Amino acid sequence: MSSFLTRKFLSSLGSFTKYSQAGVFSVRHLNLLEYQSKELLKDSGVSVQNFTIVDDANKADSALDKFRVDEYVIKAQVLAGGRGKGWFDNGFKGGVHLTKDPKEVKDIVKHMLGHRLITKQTHKDGILVQKVMIAESVDIQRETYVCILMDRGYNGPVLIASPAGGMDIETVAEKTPKLIKTVPLDIYYGIDDNIAKDVAEFLGFTGEDIKTKAIYELKNLWKLFVDIDALQIEINPLVETADKQVVAVDAKISFDDNAQFRQKDIFELEDTNEKDPREVEASKFNLNYISMDGNIACLGKFILSRSSTENYFLLITRKRNIQLFSILSTLLFIYNYSKWRGIGNGNDGHN
Repeated sequence: MSSFLTRKFLSSLGSFTKYSQAGVFSVRHLNLLEYQSKELLKDSGVSVQNFTIVDDANKADSALDKFRVDEYVIKAQVLAGGRGKGWFDNGFKGGVHLTKDPKEVKDIVKHMLGHRLITKQTHKDGILVQKVMIAESVDIQRETYVCILMDRGYNGPVLIASPAGGMDIETVAEKTPKLIKTVPLDIYYGIDDNIAKDVAEFLGFTGEDIKTKAIYELKNLWKLFVDIDALQIEINPLVETADKQVVAVDAKISFDDNAQFRQKDIFELEDTNEKDPREVEASKFNLNYISMDGNIACLGKFILSRSSTENYFLLITRKRNIQLFSILSTLLFIYNYSKWRGIGNGNDGHN
């Protein structure tokens, strides 16, 4: 889940904001690499850059023989932000590069694949790069922001749009709130022609041809949102190119884990190799694992008053038995349920 969706969710509750960065909610969401999200977008009719994936440096030549463009953008595929300003364990700098020289593309790929990328969002050892995306560079004329997300404050999906794309949307909301448009959506009707037209014009797609393309993209985003049981589809930026095309350059998608039984093909795409093994183990028991220093473990719980649901979080350190904490959390739930029902104290629970 992106930080924006997390904070949006928390703010709708009116409290617990201080926990947004700690990740204490017992909610887990599937994370996909950038190229996987773009494949989903493309399959749903949303315009994205042409790209190819390389997972073996020795295959870079054959990949480039089939993929010829005027300018290349090379991106290391890891589940972390700040790739452009990151560095590799071999001294190579930058997880995102631009070049027009195919030979340079091969060298860049060799410096990325099989090496660990360190960014401000990774741990100190970085993340091993196993795939590199080589994409066609887009001649961007203008950047906008579009996001569809489930919002408890509106009891359903909302469309958030801004003509100020390519930057932190929270900064835009704080400094220039008039540049953000929020549209509650009916889950049955979604983004129709009228909504899409209104939002496209707000985003600055004013020419008839470019506006028609923007409307098409917005409606396809809604279709994807519903089809894959998404909690969020964030496009930042959705750009207008010099040749008057509308292209989704970068995307973040969060999925509803409760819909896994309907979305088996998508959930099978998840690669847990980048995750902390302890985090993966904790997820088997529907717990969140948060790595900390020291030797003290903490099992906690708090109640979200609006939904009256009990949410558990787990703060544990290395060498702790995760299954034990799963048992403890179950016992804690039984205890609180019994207390609420009045079991064992002469109260029938209906007072």
